[in-house]
Amino acid sequence: MTKVTNDVVRVVIVGGGTAGWMAGAALTRLLSNQCKVRLIESEAIGVVGVGEATLPHIRAFNERLGIPEAEFMARTRATFKLGIEFRDWGRIGDSYIHPFGTFGRGTGAIDFHHYWSRLAREGKDLPPLDQLSYACTLAREARFEHPDHARGGLSSTFGYAYQFDALLFAPYLRSLAEDAGAVRTEGMVVDVARDGENGLIRAVTLADGERVEGDLFIDCSGFRSLLLGQTLGEPFEDWSKWLPTDRAVAMPCRTETAVTPYTSAIAMPAGWRWRIPLQHRTGNGYVYASDFITDAAAARALEDAVEGEKLAEPRLLRFKAGRRRRSWVGNCVAIGLASGFLEPLESTSIYLVQQAITALIELFPSRQMEASDRDEFNRIIDLEYDRIRDFLILHYHATSRDDSPFWNYVRTMPIPDSLAEKLELWRRRGRVVKYREGVFLDASWIAVYLGQGVLPEGWDPRADVAGTHDLLHAVAALRAEIAADVALRPDHRTFLERYCPMVAAA
Repeated sequence: MTKVTNDVVRVVIVGGGTAGWMAGAALTRLLSNQCKVRLIESEAIGVVGVGEATLPHIRAFNERLGIPEAEFMARTRATFKLGIEFRDWGRIGDSYIHPFGTFGRGTGAIDFHHYWSRLAREGKDLPPLDQLSYACTLAREARFEHPDHARGGLSSTFGYAYQFDALLFAPYLRSLAEDAGAVRTEGMVVDVARDGENGLIRAVTLADGERVEGDLFIDCSGFRSLLLGQTLGEPFEDWSKWLPTDRAVAMPCRTETAVTPYTSAIAMPAGWRWRIPLQHRTGNGYVYASDFITDAAAARALEDAVEGEKLAEPRLLRFKAGRRRRSWVGNCVAIGLASGFLEPLESTSIYLVQQAITALIELFPSRQMEASDRDEFNRIIDLEYDRIRDFLILHYHATSRDDSPFWNYVRTMPIPDSLAEKLELWRRRGRVVKYREGVFLDASWIAVYLGQGVLPEGWDPRADVAGTHDLLHAVAALRAEIAADVALRPDHRTFLERYCPMVAAA
């Protein structure tokens, strides 16, 4: 819808943090002639601040806002991320990487995993799938260099994301947003006024008595969901029966080992532990189900597992998996935790914020909110949550572990029909359900399926055309070519020190 210059939308963002300032920066820098942004946040309300790992999509978000990569990484003390390492998920002792890239060469009419599955079913001696992915090999060797799309070939078959200090990201975005015209107000919302006829939000009142009116209200108030949940009463869909982890204890430590270009997710008796290496420290946390372990025991387990001197005491977070039935109701859009929560196993929290902001910008309303815009926004966000939910459940359910009550539960629990259908198609034919929308594409599902021992019974029949000897020779040649090329790339730490050395705290 074409906007006229006098139809400027007054946008009020309630809550700061990563979600609030991502929204503020995007709206002011991309829609400066269509809206005026005011962000209300209170320093008395803490932020979660542990979402340190991201997906490659954040690069497009930053580029769209004109954020220089090296500057952003230096300011947030970031490292590169080529994927996620999963340890002990299918079985204790297993390890695989979900890469931001392809397996094989990423070309051809038949996906590489069909050949690999055929050879595995024939009992052939194969290298791990990780060694047939450029991204995985680069990650395992703790090396990094930007993809070479101009040259093509193997060095162009991967993408990357970032691991950064979330407590530094929001202030960086705030400076960008304020430079572009956003106005920040320090204060706590104590009342929300609604229109008596249509129920739309008209204003919020702060603790000092100030009344802030607006046309569009963006709820970035975190788990409180002050506007969408508390004020508008939008129901919450509880997914904890499939994703039973409901707490996390987080603790940073000094980095005493290699600064790996990947996030680690290490399975634990009642959940899993993250390791996220930054330039100045390593982030650690234990995500667990409180039905299977006490908070004190989880904190002790984390302290026992971290690699170096702790830099803070363990911090407890409580949450519940699920989402609001709708994320846009009336003239209120919830972004981030106010909309829903999916545990950080696949680093999707910031991605979901980004997708909501992108959809809002593409469907940005006039002062007269259109139902069709709201419906399309909600369709997009629901789809993202639902498909990520299934992908996360797969990690827990596709296991042979029976060494603890937690793993027995997730291994045997009923799963959503949508995931059961995906699993059946994979087990029967090695096929991955393809979508035009959604974050995780074929390589992501393949990495988890095969990494956790779900080997398909069949494969694309065209994979039977090639001779076994020729296939084994091609696999060996590919493995050698990847290893040789990766060996030429610089050490990850060395690349960081040259490209984006961290900026000291002010």
